[in-house]
Amino acid sequence: MSAAPKRRFRRVLLKISGEALMGGQEFGLDPVIVDRIADEIQAVRDLGVEVSVVIGGGNIFRGVSGAANGMERATADYMGMLATVINALSLQSSLERKKVQTRVQSALPIAAVCEPYIRRRAVRHMEKGRVVIFAAGTGNPFFTTDTAAALRATEMGCDAILKATKVDGVYSADPIKNPEAERYERLTYLECLSRDLKVMDASAISLARENRIPILVFSIHNHGAFAEVVQGLGRFTIITEEART
Repeated sequence: MSAAPKRRFRRVLLKISGEALMGGQEFGLDPVIVDRIADEIQAVRDLGVEVSVVIGGGNIFRGVSGAANGMERATADYMGMLATVINALSLQSSLERKKVQTRVQSALPIAAVCEPYIRRRAVRHMEKGRVVIFAAGTGNPFFTTDTAAALRATEMGCDAILKATKVDGVYSADPIKNPEAERYERLTYLECLSRDLKVMDASAISLARENRIPILVFSIHNHGAFAEVVQGLGRFTIITEEART
């Protein structure tokens, strides 16, 4: 008999940008992409890892761009939070078609479509093997979904934050625009902040650092990458307190 896959983490939080759900479209949701991300989450759940998810809303509405066009920032941010609820419900639907029990918890109470965010209830859902999707960010304007991811990971006692991006780690510059950009295997939180590497916003990285939660950055476009990273395999950049060696 072959040995069972080894999991590196017991409980993780997956952070996905709203743009990751667009596929080749200019905006909105691509059902094929949503379904593939659901496959990735199911594969990790099947390893025995407890999974929670935070999704952005940039594919539908981004608060910062709304404010830039003259809208009041707080109003624009609340609209962005509602966009994340739409994305969360879409991912929940895809997961449940695959028989993966899923709960959406929103920081903005929307009782008709999802649960309100209650920390102890969310922990209990994960202990029962359910995937929990956290929607509406922190529930407050002026905070990004990156910060929401770091906050929820801390509250849930997650072993790691897995940041799904378009590239297979952290680079010194955008590797699509600059082929000479350096790729990092390991970084410290302070290196990310001092070099302004744009992995996550400063408040999210600072919160992860304060609670010693490693951040692993990988490409969501590589099939099976989420499960590989959870097992310590594949290509990713890890951000911790430890200096690079």
